[in-house]
Amino acid sequence: MRFLLDENAEFRIAHFLHSEGHDVTAVAHDYPHALADTEVLRIAEIERRVLITNDRDFGELIFLNRLPHAGVIYFRLRLSTTADDKIARLREVLSTHGQELDQFLVVTERNVRVRTYR
Repeated sequence: MRFLLDENAEFRIAHFLHSEGHDVTAVAHDYPHALADTEVLRIAEIERRVLITNDRDFGELIFLNRLPHAGVIYFRLRLSTTADDKIARLREVLSTHGQELDQFLVVTERNVRVRTYR
């Protein structure tokens, strides 16, 4: 699977995904620092990468502005959530929602919601 980590996502997530055999790039590592959200989404869509982010603005870009995407995993977690906690949640998402990664997934402490266009 191909992933793009938004600049606000902990880079340790990239190490985890690499260790699982995934192709991972990251804003501010493989692309310029401080890209606009629309540009991040465009890169992910063009390169067919699932975007991993902590930024809820991507929901607005996708559902209100109808911008195309290749999938988004949005961590809607407390600020105190550690990278290890996010990796554990991501491991669960990959095993239980692997066929839905092309959708907009909202990951909370309790569940994963899959949002699709209507």
